[in-house]
Amino acid sequence: MAVLVTGAAGFIGFHTIKALLDRGEEVIGVDNVNSYYGLGLKQARLDELSGRTGFTFIQGDIAEDVFDHLPAKPDRIIHLAAQAGVRYSIENPSAYVHSNLQGHARVLELARQAEVKKTVYASSSSIYGGNTQIPFSETDRTDDPVSFYGATKKSNELLSHSYARLYGLDLTGLRFFTVYGPWGRPDMAYWIFTDKVMKDEPIRVFNQGRMGRDFTYIDDCVAGILSALDTPAIPDERGIPHRVYNLGNDSPEELMTMIALIEKHAGKEAVKNFEPMQPGDVERTWANIDRARKELGYAPGTSLDEGLEKFVSWFRDWRTE
Repeated sequence: MAVLVTGAAGFIGFHTIKALLDRGEEVIGVDNVNSYYGLGLKQARLDELSGRTGFTFIQGDIAEDVFDHLPAKPDRIIHLAAQAGVRYSIENPSAYVHSNLQGHARVLELARQAEVKKTVYASSSSIYGGNTQIPFSETDRTDDPVSFYGATKKSNELLSHSYARLYGLDLTGLRFFTVYGPWGRPDMAYWIFTDKVMKDEPIRVFNQGRMGRDFTYIDDCVAGILSALDTPAIPDERGIPHRVYNLGNDSPEELMTMIALIEKHAGKEAVKNFEPMQPGDVERTWANIDRARKELGYAPGTSLDEGLEKFVSWFRDWRTE
């Protein structure tokens, strides 16, 4: 049986599909290949996957009728498609209603109607919003998102919980913490900083640099996704088979440390313009990953130094292609 992966042309989806194919899975990839960032990068990811044994790609919108055209009924789903970006959600919330709310509901309906035995979906550290408890734990309150993006991801968790309660679907949500690495997203700080450092252009450092993030290298993230796919959701005290996990590194790094490491691996010093905090942003993230360690065997092992070295090396080659 096949694994359906939504967001196939995206950063995490691309790496997840590669890992699934490497272990011999049949994969159906779906993506609308939108223009939120450069289509060339998305197409290059798909080109890397095309021709791989066991991979089928369908271009279409998960919030519309793409699931009517699947070549086979999947028995498992990894739902990674979403409109990404915290700051863009402030500018264009309707895009998030369409992709993140309507799209997620369509995926849950597919899982119900096709009697899918396991669905893993992407949540986000953004749901913790204004939470002041550090580190962030899955049992913390998450009803104070500071961005519309975070609100849609919280809504995804609530919809999933309802479907698990009503229909007995096995559902696992993964709260990703600042995933980075080769083939990453151009709208993320580590990519923007690397690009500008190499071009000798100034970088914007928000909140005067007083920020921290729990960075998660892509290979560690994918290992957590596959483990979640292979592990039945542990029912809660009411028997509802819906479980959420933090997928982070449990080792937050200062923004200025990240910049210093990019400078180190790029071989150039950044010109820094220090600015106030942006709307919708938070000062610090930190994942408590005890639950994922215990129940998924999740064991992130890539330091920020090692991960950025790999990214900068890939990025240097990407820019020259």
